[in-house]
Amino acid sequence: MELLTTLSQVVIAASILIVWVFRFDNIVVEFNHFGLPDLIRSLVGAAKIAMATLLIAGIWYPALILVPAGVIAFLMLCALYAHFSVRNPMQKYLPAFSLLCLSLFLVAGQMNLL
Repeated sequence: MELLTTLSQVVIAASILIVWVFRFDNIVVEFNHFGLPDLIRSLVGAAKIAMATLLIAGIWYPALILVPAGVIAFLMLCALYAHFSVRNPMQKYLPAFSLLCLSLFLVAGQMNLL
């Protein structure tokens, strides 16, 4: 179980960092498509990068996992709502849905629900 938790943390953090650092131009296009202002994009990006960093730190300090996993789950729910509201095709939902599932797995594990 510990290996799955660590793997989930790394996958979530790596995914967020790749998208928000190396593919930022796509983020700008998506947020414009959603009709969201630059300030919201910046706040979401800062929150996601901070939470991804805490998830990596959680590998060595497991007490850190619950809050960032919960925040990322919430942000992924918001992303799914944004995709739904502009009627994006289903393949646009998959990354957010996958990260939501991994985040909920981490939350459940930290709350000893698994």
